[in-house]
Amino acid sequence: MRRSVVTTTFLMALALAPAALFAQTPPAGQQPPAGQPPAGQPPAGGQAPAGTAPASKEPRLALTSPAAVLLYQIKPDQTATFEEMLGKVKAAMQKSDNPVRKQQLTGWKVYKATEPMNNNALYVCVVDPAVPAAEYDFFMLLAEGLGAEAGSPDNQAMFKKYQEVFAAGASRLSLTPVAAFGGQ
Repeated sequence: MRRSVVTTTFLMALALAPAALFAQTPPAGQQPPAGQPPAGQPPAGGQAPAGTAPASKEPRLALTSPAAVLLYQIKPDQTATFEEMLGKVKAAMQKSDNPVRKQQLTGWKVYKATEPMNNNALYVCVVDPAVPAAEYDFFMLLAEGLGAEAGSPDNQAMFKKYQEVFAAGASRLSLTPVAAFGGQ
C-alpha cells in the first residue's frame, strides 16, 4: 500500500514538475528578493549559518502541508557530489539529539529520476508525512549537524562545493491527500 502511494505521488510530481518550475523559477535575469536565496541553497556569499541559532528561528524551507515533493535540478556532472551531500545530511540528522530530526527521517525519501529535466539530473524528495514547521533545507540541516564547526574554513569550502551542484533552486509541491487507494 505504501509503495503505491509513493509511486502515485512520484508520478504526480513528475506530471506537475513543469508547472512548478515555471511558477517558481524567476524569468531570466531576474533575481530572488534581496536577502532571500533560492530554497536549497546557502545564503549569499556561500556562508552557511552556524548551527547555534535559537530554536525559535523560522525554518528556511518548511513544509506546511501533510506531504510534499521537493524537486532539485542538479548539474549532470555533479550528481556524485550532491549524493555525497545527501549522505552527510542524513548522517547529521541520524546523530542529532533533536527528536524532530528523527521524525523527519521516517517520512523523507530521495529519488533520482531516470529522465533528465532541462538537461540536468532531477532529484525528487518525497516527504510523507511532513513534519510541520521543521527545517527541510539541506544546508541548514548540515550546518546544524556541524554546530560551531560549520564556520570553519574547510566546512565553508564544503558548503561552496555543494552550492555549486545546483542548476536551479528547489521547487516545492505542497500536497494534500484526496483519496487513498488501498486499506488506509
